[in-house]
Amino acid sequence: MRFRGVNHVEFSVLDYDNSIKFYDRMFGWLGYKSFWTLDIGYRSTYYMARFPIPHSYIGIQPARTGDKLRHQDHAVGIHHIALWARSKREVDQFHRDFLQREAVTITDQPKLYPVYSPGYYAVFFVDSSGIRWELAYIPRIPMPWDIFKSFMALRKIRKQHPEWKRHPAKEAMRKLPSREDLE
Repeated sequence: MRFRGVNHVEFSVLDYDNSIKFYDRMFGWLGYKSFWTLDIGYRSTYYMARFPIPHSYIGIQPARTGDKLRHQDHAVGIHHIALWARSKREVDQFHRDFLQREAVTITDQPKLYPVYSPGYYAVFFVDSSGIRWELAYIPRIPMPWDIFKSFMALRKIRKQHPEWKRHPAKEAMRKLPSREDLE
């Protein structure tokens, strides 16, 4: 089993300089560190939550072609990217003290999403290129009432799917082929 997920992801933006100003403020507010390529081979600015020991990072580079994205179209490409929040309080503070002050387009106000996971709390927003972001908090140990809310939300959804024979969490799991299966 892997102990690390995504190494990095890079986004191409329409207005690189203004996007970097926005992302510097956003990731600075969230406590990230940043570095850039020094224009050696290509231009990209990176943001990482853990430094100097990298885990995963996000890169921003200038787009050569394209138009503003519309996440609601569900076109080919990334629909949104979620960043980890430390707490529900951080989600609310980020919404109030950063997103609203910066006049960022908020697509979904901060709220609980019990169908995702017990205690899942998030805000969704888009940048000037139309890239949709989420700041999400998932408690390591959910409170009993959050577990109950998730149970009730999934129970409601399960009633809409009589074809499901097991709990939605089990229905959702898929078996992937292993290396041995592919040989």
